[in-house]
Amino acid sequence: MSAAPERGAPEPGAPERAIRVALTIAGSDSGGGAGIQADLKAFARCGVHGTCAITAITAQNTVGVTAIHPIPPEIVLAQVRAVLADIHVDAVKVGMLGTAPVTLAVARALDELPADIPVVVDPVMVAESGARLLDRDAQRALVEEILPRAIVLTPNLPEARVLVGELPEAAGEDEEAEALARAVLALGPRVVVLTGGHRARAVDLFLDSRDRDGDGGGAVVPIEGVRHPDGAAHGSGCTHSSVLAAQLALDRSPLDAARTARALAGEAVAGGLRELGAGPGPVDVIGLGGLAGMAPAD
Repeated sequence: MSAAPERGAPEPGAPERAIRVALTIAGSDSGGGAGIQADLKAFARCGVHGTCAITAITAQNTVGVTAIHPIPPEIVLAQVRAVLADIHVDAVKVGMLGTAPVTLAVARALDELPADIPVVVDPVMVAESGARLLDRDAQRALVEEILPRAIVLTPNLPEARVLVGELPEAAGEDEEAEALARAVLALGPRVVVLTGGHRARAVDLFLDSRDRDGDGGGAVVPIEGVRHPDGAAHGSGCTHSSVLAAQLALDRSPLDAARTARALAGEAVAGGLRELGAGPGPVDVIGLGGLAGMAPAD
């Protein structure tokens, strides 16, 4: 029996695919700043075609979330199956799940993926405005059913604290962040990228379970970045995790993907659309600000 083709390689005799594809399983942001709207823009920025399965519809703008409507679990699963039945997927990003039934439906969908498709999970729990986006009864399903399926998990500092609960008091923020990264890694993902947006220093921490030293992972790799306090950050977490997923779809290593995600998310915040809305403006990962007012080509 001949060996199966590698992930991303065409079947014998089939034309080579120039376009890679990523699937986002996440909520919709009516304001266009976060959720699947941010994900699809990030995929496009990386040269990857974006597909989607919507888990929830939010009534949302730059100020806050005013309503959330969960999508029926069977429709979430049907969206994923429709994409997989017709379009080859090279990576998956999982964002807002909302409810326990939807979380379980997404876990089932992930089980139907080819085993070699990388999954990036952004554990969306609370919107930047403070609105809770994950039911408390869904948190256990997230930890038990989704995190062990993740190649990369991308929590921020508050999300990591919620996921792991209380830790022994650390000597400082850096020590706490490293302890949180190791504790989150123990929940089952292969790689954790603890993002640095909520820390005094805007440094992401990368930890890979394959680099074991007997202490829950090997050395933590810092991914340096510049903080942009005058930027617009709505959708920055979605953008980061989606760029990371797109890079995995392009066969980058998790560490290289995490470095690119940090760089592009930082650029998106720096060039964010501050003039849009009364709250934190949306990030701009595709350079829309530079295109504003340009006449279409003849």
